Amino acid sequence: MEALRRPPSDWSGVLPVVVETLRAVFLSHASEDAEAAARICAALRSAGIEVWFDQSELRGGDAWDRQIRERIHDCRLFIALISAHTEVRDEGYFRREWKLAVDRTHDMLEKKAFLLPVVIDATAERGAAVPEKFHEVQWTRLAGGETPPEFVARVARLLTPESSPPVTRPPAGPAAATMAAQAVLAHSRRATLAWPVIVAVLVAAALAYVLIDKPWVSTHATLSQPVTSAAPAVPPLNNAAAFAPPPHSIAVLPFVNMSGDKEQEYFSDGLTEEILNSLARINELQVVARTSSFYFKGEHADLSTIAHRLNVASVLEGSVRRSGHTIRVTAQLNNAVTGFHLWSQTYDRNLTDVLAIQTEIASAVASALKVAILGDTAARIELGGTRNPAALDAYLRGSQINRNYRNGEEAQSAIAAYSQAIRLDPNYALAFAARTIALEVLAWQWAAGTAATDSLAKGLADANKAVALAPDLAESHLALAVILEGLSDLQRAGKEYERALALAPGNARILMNSGNYSVLMGRIEPGIDAVRRAIALDPLNHNIRDWLAYNLVVARRYSQAIAASQESLAVSPDNPYALGLGGWAHYLLGDYPSARSSCEPAPDNLYSQLCLAITYDKLGRRAEAQSMLAKLRASRGDAAAYNCAQVYAQWGNVAAALEWLSTAMRLRSPWMEFLKTDPFLDPLRKEPRFQAIERELRFPE
Repeated sequence: MEALRRPPSDWSGVLPVVVETLRAVFLSHASEDAEAAARICAALRSAGIEVWFDQSELRGGDAWDRQIRERIHDCRLFIALISAHTEVRDEGYFRREWKLAVDRTHDMLEKKAFLLPVVIDATAERGAAVPEKFHEVQWTRLAGGETPPEFVARVARLLTPESSPPVTRPPAGPAAATMAAQAVLAHSRRATLAWPVIVAVLVAAALAYVLIDKPWVSTHATLSQPVTSAAPAVPPLNNAAAFAPPPHSIAVLPFVNMSGDKEQEYFSDGLTEEILNSLARINELQVVARTSSFYFKGEHADLSTIAHRLNVASVLEGSVRRSGHTIRVTAQLNNAVTGFHLWSQTYDRNLTDVLAIQTEIASAVASALKVAILGDTAARIELGGTRNPAALDAYLRGSQINRNYRNGEEAQSAIAAYSQAIRLDPNYALAFAARTIALEVLAWQWAAGTAATDSLAKGLADANKAVALAPDLAESHLALAVILEGLSDLQRAGKEYERALALAPGNARILMNSGNYSVLMGRIEPGIDAVRRAIALDPLNHNIRDWLAYNLVVARRYSQAIAASQESLAVSPDNPYALGLGGWAHYLLGDYPSARSSCEPAPDNLYSQLCLAITYDKLGRRAEAQSMLAKLRASRGDAAAYNCAQVYAQWGNVAAALEWLSTAMRLRSPWMEFLKTDPFLDPLRKEPRFQAIERELRFPE
């Protein structure tokens, strides 16, 4: 679409001549990033900042080109949005805008702030396809274009001539590692002898801190207290003017297993997740979800890097030591913007007190972040949990398996662990909710016929029990919504998602599932928006990004779906679902060679098998198409009925497609909820038999 340009009269933000143009902001973006750009634009304009922002994908004409040049020449700040979309595009008008902005800097004082790169997704700064000049200034991350007040205030300051220092990058290289405000030098791999006195003082202080006060020390570079000596002023590692995360945002890093037994890792990881979930129940906090918080486990990344990747203002880390019936938990909270230590505490308790520890840590963190908590904190945090140490242990084991299972047998192992937790504590609502989800996944991925029906029926009983035990527990309503979806009780599922969201509006899993549900029901834009908010809370979770790609396929926005699949691959290279979804989008665009190239690297994945069965047919490779369909049926049995309908619909065999769709309906396939918006079934939509099936499913209006 870049070849088609829009005339200048359609520009959003064009004001009468009386406007003071030298205080305006120019917002440059790829057309695929228009939604994120609009969010940033709205936030800036709400503060009275004038923004020049093209809201159309159709831009063109010599007059338009001249006006672009004039706007870039006259603006006070140039904000360039960087994303996976800009990375994959070798050409685009935004690149001309970038070049014009860089050219203008050649006529400016070096100290003048003008370029302001903003990354709106997980795109890495290193190696990004941007002008070299962009790498000389600080970058800001605004996930999905969500714009905190601190960023708006920063832009306002930069627009004021007397208070606009250059947005330069802090010093790099060995000298940076010696700066007292940058890191704990005893841990830094880049420390040098450049400042021997400071090094000696800090090492001695660190040793005293470890030996006297702490049984554990952070494995991440951070700062335990401000430096007040007469050392030269050095920019902090996280320049507050360039890094403006939401003020009450926090990531909980995996607590270190100090038990001396690798097999205890499930317990320290599980307890970390429980603490994370406890914080997430405080709606006044914005808590990064587990997948992203655990992304850096074992990498020894410094806190600044982690905070920037996750766009959080604070980081909680700690350690766990379990011995017999006792437990020691050490927790430490750090300000990611300043690098300063905010709070720390060690808890030596009986294992029966784990719930109380979670409550105390969550309350202390909220207090340190100056968050006013409404209501009974303990009741909110401990809701649905257990005080039975053996039940907790079984639950954490089940959760570890549940996150990593690769087949039906491992899924059954997770279900067995949750069942043990329930036997030990029949009132353990979280265990009932977790077993519900595991049973639904078993029915969805590895069971069919009566086995799938039985699994869903057991899941429904568990979900109802979870709601009865803890009616104000968001996880209970999420479990019930998920199982009702699997049973094609779609209207009731919607009500349960609404209840779960009302109880936990900042839960990434609930946002993802409810967003997907909305898209499948035909409420495309609200659904996609919810999934994007889930990504903001869990930016390094490729599973959510996969669902965004799928939802964009359903929205028939295939180019955006390809970009979303590339973003998922940037987080998790070789992710087969992202490869398959990218292939779907290429196929639906009519680019069959690209579809084949995307899907062939993962031929054992369901999405790729579907992709290749229909793509080979379009390429005239009929025997290979038939072979891939046979492989899909062999790997999934009756569970592949819906997928067979998709393939035959794309092959043009309407009768066979309708027959397989009827089979899927008879088997109560969980895939049936995809029917209303599935683009692969579009050739069937005018068929009376298809319309009868759609009516029987009773999709919400």
